[in-house]
Amino acid sequence: MPTLSLKKTPYTLSRRDWGYIGEFRAMASPCEILIACDELDIADDILDMAVTEVQRIEQKYSRFIAQNTLWHLNHAQGQKQSIDEETWQLMSFSQQCFQLSEGLFDISAGPLMALWRFEPNAPLPAHADILRTKALVGFERIDFNSRYLSMPAGMQLDFGGVAKEYAVDRVAYELAESYPAIAVLVNFGGDIACPIEKSVPWQVGIEDPQRLDHAAKVLSIRQGALATSGDTRRFIEIEGKRYGHIIDPRTGYPVVCAPRSVTVLAPNCVTAGMLATMSMLQGADAEVFLTQQCVKYSIFR
Repeated sequence: MPTLSLKKTPYTLSRRDWGYIGEFRAMASPCEILIACDELDIADDILDMAVTEVQRIEQKYSRFIAQNTLWHLNHAQGQKQSIDEETWQLMSFSQQCFQLSEGLFDISAGPLMALWRFEPNAPLPAHADILRTKALVGFERIDFNSRYLSMPAGMQLDFGGVAKEYAVDRVAYELAESYPAIAVLVNFGGDIACPIEKSVPWQVGIEDPQRLDHAAKVLSIRQGALATSGDTRRFIEIEGKRYGHIIDPRTGYPVVCAPRSVTVLAPNCVTAGMLATMSMLQGADAEVFLTQQCVKYSIFR
């Protein structure tokens, strides 16, 4: 596969009483790194490492970038494709999500996601198109191992449900390895990891779905991760009915009776994200599902 040349994402680094905050944009989300450190050169290096890694992951797995790793998998037309270890690990995790959710969490729902447009004045997809596209979905039909992957022609993968959380964990791990004595908070669009325990907890706001950009509650976090799934920013309303962006692959339509948002706390961000998305897919049973998982969570309806 061709090597993509990357143009570095611009970022800003600002001083705070407790250290530095670095800000940039990636994966269609505002991103920030909170760094409990007084040395400007170290803070700048930490931020540069974070930007480099998240940009690498986005360039490799975004479904909106032509000729990248995911593009080649999605355009293989049924032919076997070689994959690297990172892709195999993501596929293996996605398979666990598929199995644990009994088919609800399915990264092969890419064609369905492309059919739905969550933007102003977007129309509902035609029911016939949903039925036709739904026939292309089904993780169980993907054949893969640590070296190769093949799937039916027309099927398309979408790592959108796992890539951002994976990027958060990757960045958190790299920063903890390089600077084990410096507490950081990695925040990519509300998906958060704190790899080094902080004596004075970070204060993390949970957005109020009724008042965007305002916190409904504040959580104190010393170490760990959290992820949020919801439809507060990606939805359409047609004839008074709201359609969120979490699609049920069994029906081809957005999940019925889903919460407005779910935030889950877990040891790492991919686990938190998996459980948050799975609970959204449970619709009216989201609270029951989360209680069964024995995790801390916050839910808004």
